[in-house]
Amino acid sequence: MERYRIDHIGDQRMERNRSDESLAANASTRAPSGAAVMRSSVTDALTRAFFEEWAQTGLGALSLERVAKRAGVGKAALYRRWSSKQDMAIELIKTVGLNLTPIPNSGSLLGDLRLILLSLRQTLRHPLVRRILPDLHAEMARTSALSAEIRNTLQYERRERGKVIVDRAITRGELTASADRDLANDALASILYWRVVVTGGRVSRVEIDKIAQFIAAGLGRQ
Repeated sequence: MERYRIDHIGDQRMERNRSDESLAANASTRAPSGAAVMRSSVTDALTRAFFEEWAQTGLGALSLERVAKRAGVGKAALYRRWSSKQDMAIELIKTVGLNLTPIPNSGSLLGDLRLILLSLRQTLRHPLVRRILPDLHAEMARTSALSAEIRNTLQYERRERGKVIVDRAITRGELTASADRDLANDALASILYWRVVVTGGRVSRVEIDKIAQFIAAGLGRQ
C-alpha cells in the first residue's frame, strides 16, 4: 500500500513568482488554453514546507508567505491550491493522516495489533510529527471550525478503519461480538502517544508486544 510519508515529500525548488506552471516539461497532455497545470512537484514542495513551518512556529503563527518562500515558489502557486491557512491545514492533515498508518491484515488479532503499533511508533518518532501533533490538539481546542473538520472527517475515518481489526477478530472467533471497538482505537492511539510524544520515551519491540497483548486481553481475546 502506498504511504504518503512526510519525510519523502519532494523538496524541489521552483523559480519564485513563476506564473506559467502550465508549461510543464515533458507533459504528455496539453492543458486547455488558459488553464494552469497543478504540478505535483510544486504541491509536494509546498506540503513539506507547510509542515516544516508548522513544526517551527506553530499553526497560529504560521505564515503562508513563508511557506511559499521555503518551498521556493511564488504565493500565486500556493493560493491556486489553497485559499487559506486553515484550508491548507485541514486538507494536508487529512491527506497525510489517513495514509501514515495503514490497516494490516496479518491473519490474527495480535499480529494486527503489533503491526499497527509498530507503524504508529514509526510515525510518532518523526520529528515533525512529534512537534505538530501537540500543537494541532491545542489549536483544535481554540478553533471550533478546525476541530469540527478534523473530528468529523479524519478522526472519524481513522476510527472506522480501526474497527475493522476488531471485526476481523470477531469473525475469526478471537473476540466475542460484544468486543469494544472504541476501546481498541483509544488504547492503540493513547498508549503510544503518551509514551513517545508526551514523555519522550522509547518503546522497544518487546514493549510493543506487551502493549499488543495488553490490548488484546482488554478486548477479551479468547
